[in-house]
Amino acid sequence: MNADIGLIGLAVMGENLALNIESRGYTVAVWNRTVEKVDRLVQGRAQGKNVIGCHSIEELVGQIKKPRPIILLVKAGDPVDQMIDKVAPHLEQGDILIDCGNSHFMDTERRYDKLEAQGIRYIGSGVSGGEEGALKGPALMPGGDRKAYERIEPIWTAIAAKVADGPCCAYMGPRGAGHYVKMVHNGIEYGDMQLICEAYYLMKNVLDLSEAQMSEVFGRWNEGDLDSYLIQITADILGQTDPDTGQPMTEVILDTAGQKGTGKWTSQSALDLGTPAPTIAEAVFARCVSALKEERVAAAKRLKGPRAGFRGDKDKFLSDLHDALYASKVCAYAQGFALMQAASEEYGYKLDLREIPQVFRGGCIIRAAFLDRIKEAYQRKRSLKNLMLAPYFRRNLRKCQGGWRRVIRQSVRLGVPVPAFSSALAYFDSYRTERLPANLLQAQRDYFGAHTFERVDRERGEKFHHQWY
Repeated sequence: MNADIGLIGLAVMGENLALNIESRGYTVAVWNRTVEKVDRLVQGRAQGKNVIGCHSIEELVGQIKKPRPIILLVKAGDPVDQMIDKVAPHLEQGDILIDCGNSHFMDTERRYDKLEAQGIRYIGSGVSGGEEGALKGPALMPGGDRKAYERIEPIWTAIAAKVADGPCCAYMGPRGAGHYVKMVHNGIEYGDMQLICEAYYLMKNVLDLSEAQMSEVFGRWNEGDLDSYLIQITADILGQTDPDTGQPMTEVILDTAGQKGTGKWTSQSALDLGTPAPTIAEAVFARCVSALKEERVAAAKRLKGPRAGFRGDKDKFLSDLHDALYASKVCAYAQGFALMQAASEEYGYKLDLREIPQVFRGGCIIRAAFLDRIKEAYQRKRSLKNLMLAPYFRRNLRKCQGGWRRVIRQSVRLGVPVPAFSSALAYFDSYRTERLPANLLQAQRDYFGAHTFERVDRERGEKFHHQWY
């Protein structure tokens, strides 16, 4: 037994993660259902390295030191269950399976219970950072059996991305906690990406900026409060040219966006928990609308909107757009963190919201400078109900509010769709409003369905019904 850990699944993420682990001084045994991939890795990128290629599950299991930790990096869904069923019969009590794919947290809960009954320990570990992160240092969000995590903690800490405060890795909580946090990370990512796309769209279609000019703007923004990986790559993308046509790359890419489901899962979980996450949901719906390409092309010829053009100071509008993007991003993060808090209470995860910003700070897709401020907010007040209430963000939202509203007002006037900007502002306005029109809604429900209501002059929880007719 020579290997410190095993890894099953040698697509690009699996290969890169194996090489990352090996580069930190550990020996990795690898296996793939298509064994040619094993040979190609061992004879290619891993040649001369401490990577043991295996041609069967039995050989893989036999190479790993006990208790055996084995990473699964296969497609989420049924393939994970199928692989577990193949591997589990070869394991002994105390061995550890680690799902590093994008599994739904409830699938992780189910698999945890099933394997626990067999004496096999299970970890669902979120991994963020894409192919580059897997190789050089991802953000890692492990959850599941605590003692099992202690067995792999030195490896996880070693391979994770590093920032000034330490590694971007922390134990999230029991059962499906790790995959829940990764799911919400991706939900925030959906919101963040859509907001940046709306800012780009306004620059292009309202201000008539060229791609080179937009690249310069995003590059400048990346040096201030908006400093983040997504802003950085946006500046880079807008500076790229298609080698075949000479056009900007963004001009040759069809405007239909794909999705793998994590944003949808985040929105569904928000609905299940009764926790508002409208900006994340709108980002998912924006991708759905983008997929209706043929319908939109036809509708554009028949459904007419405003014909007005932009009138005003472009530099002032850009400044307002910066503030609108910043404030909306704060709202998207606030929704994600409030959702994690609700899930922590509902499922008993005991998530530490002070640690999660540290995990998100490096390696992952949503890494951003203001995560340091989010960490400070939860360190200052662990019971913080909503990120918008933290003094730092409260001050910045107040400062950005005027520009935020002007951008949305101008977008509505010109007929430019900004669903994420608009939903973020509606979330902010709803959260800060003492009395919403839900009193009328509750009266309607009681009128047609005798659903009862609470009264403003009685104790909360006491129910009343009015005889409406």
